[in-house]
Amino acid sequence: MGTAEERPGPGRAEARAVGGEFEIRIKGRVGQAFRTAFAELTVTVNPPETVLHGAGLDQAALYGILDRIMALGLELVEVRRLPGGTGDTGTKRP
Repeated sequence: MGTAEERPGPGRAEARAVGGEFEIRIKGRVGQAFRTAFAELTVTVNPPETVLHGAGLDQAALYGILDRIMALGLELVEVRRLPGGTGDTGTKRP
C-alpha cells in the first residue's frame, strides 16, 4: 500500500505523459565539455549567460537536467516553460 503522495491524482499521470518545451538559463559562458554533458539540448551562448533549450521534455527529464546543472556547480538563472510546446494545453494555472 502506498501513501497519497505515491499514487497519481487526477491529471498527474496525464501531465507526465506529455512533454513540454523549456528554456533554461545559466549564468556565464560554457565550453565544449558542458555542451557534451547536455547533448540532448540546444545550447546557445548569449553573454552573459548560456541558454539551454529542450523540446519534448517530461518532468523527470527536466529534473534530471536541473540535477546535472547543480552537480556541475553552475548558477541557474531561470527555468521557464515555453508556450506552444507539445505539453501546453492553453490553460493557465493560478
